[in-house]
Amino acid sequence: MTDLRKETEAIPASYPAAPAGLSSAAAALDPDAIWQRIEAYCSWRWTARQVVWIVEGAGDWCPPLGPLEITGEDVWNGEAWEEATTVYASPYGGYRLTAEGPYRFTGTVGGGDVPAAVSEAFRRLAEYMADTDDRAGVSNYSVNMGGAIQESYSRNAGHMAKALQNSGAADLLRPYRRLK
Repeated sequence: MTDLRKETEAIPASYPAAPAGLSSAAAALDPDAIWQRIEAYCSWRWTARQVVWIVEGAGDWCPPLGPLEITGEDVWNGEAWEEATTVYASPYGGYRLTAEGPYRFTGTVGGGDVPAAVSEAFRRLAEYMADTDDRAGVSNYSVNMGGAIQESYSRNAGHMAKALQNSGAADLLRPYRRLK
């Protein structure tokens, strides 16, 4: 059975541009931070960057990110990395490792056009994050002015931690959550 010991993913030189149609408050947010949040949730990347995986054990292993181009397959010989000769294609996609390793896979992950659903997820997340609290630090408040006017406000204190889910972006990103 294989075990992914380490994954090192470089930060890309740039992220895709923010989609058109954002409010001025959402457009003022750092788009890189929003893309990083989306990519942390997904196993798909839309801009190229280098990635290195260290895998141990014999068996089948599929890289967890895509789209992917593997540029190097190495095995540790006890003193240094050398080109692997015991790596084969797996019938499940990915690789069949026939020795214990550890193995090092180097590649480039990311690329292609951003799908419409992902652009919409970006827009929903940006608009949600741009929505400011009416009362800083307050999760609930209520004001009643003699019964004629009443206002109440309720927001979970951890709402930003669940921004992907609360904004509806996570539902749109579901097809990109795992590689198929």
